[in-house]
Amino acid sequence: MFENLDAIAEAVRNLPETDQSAAAQAAERQMQLTKPAGSLGRLEDLAVWLAGWQRSEKPRLETVVTLVFAGNHGVAMRGVSAFPPDVTNQMVANFEHGGAAINQLCRLAGSELKVIALQLDEPADDFTQGPSLSERQFLEAVNAGYDAVPEDADLVCIGEMGIGNTTAAAGVAYGLFEGAAEDWAGRGTGVDDSGLQRKIDVLNEGYEANRDLLHSSLGALRAFGGRELAAMFGAALACRTKSVALVVDGYVSTAAVAPLFAMNPHGLDHAVFAHQSAEQAHQRLVARFGQTPLLDLGMRLGEASGAAVAVLILRAAIETHNGMATFAEAGVSESAS
Repeated sequence: MFENLDAIAEAVRNLPETDQSAAAQAAERQMQLTKPAGSLGRLEDLAVWLAGWQRSEKPRLETVVTLVFAGNHGVAMRGVSAFPPDVTNQMVANFEHGGAAINQLCRLAGSELKVIALQLDEPADDFTQGPSLSERQFLEAVNAGYDAVPEDADLVCIGEMGIGNTTAAAGVAYGLFEGAAEDWAGRGTGVDDSGLQRKIDVLNEGYEANRDLLHSSLGALRAFGGRELAAMFGAALACRTKSVALVVDGYVSTAAVAPLFAMNPHGLDHAVFAHQSAEQAHQRLVARFGQTPLLDLGMRLGEASGAAVAVLILRAAIETHNGMATFAEAGVSESAS
């Protein structure tokens, strides 16, 4: 799909917009339903948001797809995770055998789960020594994510699996928005104080090693992100170009799509953020986008688990929006509301 970085940048500059007419029709319908205006809170907003991106007054959630991208990171060998790198491969096998949390949550949410393993036998390079991916590797990963989004999807959720990728996510955020390394580093899989300090140290090393790339948003993602973050960026871009609403999981997924916002202030209008991760930097990152996550359950698992739970909220929004009677249909006086 994308042959070079300029082609990606051009696509981000020319993103399709929501259908304002469909959104207005949906908003008008909300005003006619048998309830006080605004009484369903964000459920009403979500229904209108979905209507705009699906270009229909009554949106649907018949084809929901959850994409979990998996990749390995050379920086994981620096002791930044509580788990060894082999766990990435083992968890992918667990996904494929239906034994992970995301399998159960997708079944409950009525979402098809697709797991895309990205060259697990070839970890991204240790970013303290230079960029995690060459330009060719980066383009391959972005294109893999782009191609994973079905044309007929009503909604796509994105998530990840990759030991060491909270460090990669912190690096992307640090590269995009600067501040201090400790602003973006968290405990990830549960590292102790010394592990957290190692994360901060490698982030600072990585910043210095990749300083020449950090003048561009795509450069920051290539420098720190690794394959699964690049693929999630590609999937988010595909959703936008195909007018598919997107649910972003936690901190790692949010960092992966952050370059869309950094390159275009409306680049994430088609996305909602599923939940407030227990990773301390996630709130700071989502706040950059002017958004509020749907849920706050103290989750920090990754693998699109929070996104799958959020699908249930979106289904509630659709059921009430499409299924409720209007005042006229129910013979209810509007003043009685």
